[in-house]
Amino acid sequence: MGWFDWLLGRRDDAGVSEDAIVQLIVGLGNPGGEYDDTRHNAGFWLVDELARRHGGMFNHDKKFFGEQCQVSIEGHNVRLLKPMTYMNRSGQSVRALASYLKVPLEKILVAHDEIDLPPGEVRLKQGGGHGGHNGLRDISSHLGRDFARLRLGVGHPGNKNEVTDYVLKRPSRDDAAAIDDAVRAGADIVPFLITDGFQKAMHKLHTK
Repeated sequence: MGWFDWLLGRRDDAGVSEDAIVQLIVGLGNPGGEYDDTRHNAGFWLVDELARRHGGMFNHDKKFFGEQCQVSIEGHNVRLLKPMTYMNRSGQSVRALASYLKVPLEKILVAHDEIDLPPGEVRLKQGGGHGGHNGLRDISSHLGRDFARLRLGVGHPGNKNEVTDYVLKRPSRDDAAAIDDAVRAGADIVPFLITDGFQKAMHKLHTK
């Protein structure tokens, strides 16, 4: 084992802060360059932004079926995860890491694209259904529904039969800029969420 692998191992063993209101933040998306800039990968963009702001570097970990890293947010150790299983099998990765870290379901936050919000809007939600989102559907089937969601608006094509193609395409320049705004707003609220809780974070975010 090289020194870098040893260092990663030590960071892995550090776990998460038990007193953090959120211990694991999952960003949903699809692996592969062809999906990088598509609407369906907005969740990946959110955790990438958090890693950039808080000094994390993602590394691939086979046992968690994804890329993960540890960051310190407001003095709390928090884990970030990008499942590499493709969207409809996201739960496999989330369950593996949550089980390893012993993270309770209510301390998991899942960031995902939301077609029922216009580009640029971002909302927090505690629990609920999957609303047809395959990533949320699979996580719910593996762990249950009582995880929190950070919903990043990507807009709707106007016809439900066009949704699949729509989310797997790149947004227009204006929509991309708006989604970037939503990602930044989501990343802004995470530290407040971790220290002050969901109700205060929801009020702060939703009343802007």
